[in-house]
Amino acid sequence: MKTMKRRSILAAGTAGAAFTILPSSVLAQAAKKKSAFPETEQLPPSERLNIGFVGAGGRAQANIRGCMKHNIYALCDVDSARAAAAFSHFDKARQYDDWRVMMDKEAKNLDAVVVSTPDHNHAVVTMAAMQNGLAVYTEKPLTRTISEARILAEYARKNRIVTQMGNQGHSNGQARMAVEWIQSGILGDVKEVHCWTNRPIWPQGIVRPAAERIPLTLNWDVWLGPAPEAPYSSKIVPFNWRGFWDYGSGALGDMAAHIIDHPVWALGLGAPLRVTVDFERKNPASAADSFPVSTIVTYEFAARGKQPPVTLKWYDGKNRVPRPEGLDPERTIPENGGVFYFGDRYRMMQSCYGVSPRIFPETDMQQAASQLKNVPQRLPRVSSHYEEWFSAIKAGDPSIALSNFDHAGPLTEMMLLACVAMRVGPETTLSWNPETMKTGNDIADRYVQHEYREGWSL
Repeated sequence: MKTMKRRSILAAGTAGAAFTILPSSVLAQAAKKKSAFPETEQLPPSERLNIGFVGAGGRAQANIRGCMKHNIYALCDVDSARAAAAFSHFDKARQYDDWRVMMDKEAKNLDAVVVSTPDHNHAVVTMAAMQNGLAVYTEKPLTRTISEARILAEYARKNRIVTQMGNQGHSNGQARMAVEWIQSGILGDVKEVHCWTNRPIWPQGIVRPAAERIPLTLNWDVWLGPAPEAPYSSKIVPFNWRGFWDYGSGALGDMAAHIIDHPVWALGLGAPLRVTVDFERKNPASAADSFPVSTIVTYEFAARGKQPPVTLKWYDGKNRVPRPEGLDPERTIPENGGVFYFGDRYRMMQSCYGVSPRIFPETDMQQAASQLKNVPQRLPRVSSHYEEWFSAIKAGDPSIALSNFDHAGPLTEMMLLACVAMRVGPETTLSWNPETMKTGNDIADRYVQHEYREGWSL
């Protein structure tokens, strides 16, 4: 693992000239807007990491802001217009529109890479960074397919690469407190969990839109990456790709890493025995192109030691989680997502990202208050998901980042198993053997593995 090196060239000002030619009109427009990157006091030069970013617009802006105490050394984005704010603000950073070129030229100068691309490019970019010995922070879901998640986790483990998946709630202090509560046994035996989200907030259940002319500011071939050759559409890029099989993971892939993550962690669920999906598809022709509009997913998990089997249900789209008996009338169910835990002693709700855990009804919360107060803190409290990753990099210890790929890989596999079942059709139940990575369904097993466009691979 390469960590904290090249102290003589860590200053951001040494990054050199930009390699992406951005029209001056685009840069001028970006400069007029309120900066997406507020001034941040940097660490002393000897403590800064050189970080490269694959993805510089959209979601990537938040990831860049989270790293601004360090050197924003290199920026890559296939869409120079969407990345204009970052390219303008960090004008001393080396700038690219092809991450492969960035890796070839800059890997030797970097300590770490942040991957904020659409899902279908996560694996190839992340693997390239790891093969260069770089620490990597990859947005959720870790990959678009199960086989890729397995490969990345195994490589990171074997080579002791410091990793972190971008499910920020995993570092939230309230979420970690909830894990400690549950693992202390206060809820009793938890046999059922309900999770939900209001996603998708993008189109699903649709056929692929008509082809359009590729914008001059977009490197469409690199955007496609390992995905099949296909025409550009503004109805897919820059945001609605999430709803299409070839590029995204639907509502489940987008939000389960922020929601299902918490019961999986707290209950030590491991790989599911089976998954069942149910959904409607009003336009049968859309089955070839996009995820269903709304789904209900049921995961079944085996007993773990003295802990009982668990059934975990997921609701998205128009499907609303049932209001549980005993939830106080004045308490609202968070619209954007959350979790209900049903223990044989107490029940608990927490919001999206694992925040605001609270036993219900409120009379039970008051009854359990003294017990909760005495639950020992076992998990570290950190200022941010990024800071935990930085600490792991500086220590050269992958275990410090708690959403490293040993955690994120299996979590992603579990999430994506339901996506595989959706490809088969409504009312599909798949068994899962994590050792063989087989479901017993030939159609499903084909989607467990990733097929790459010619010229692209891990």
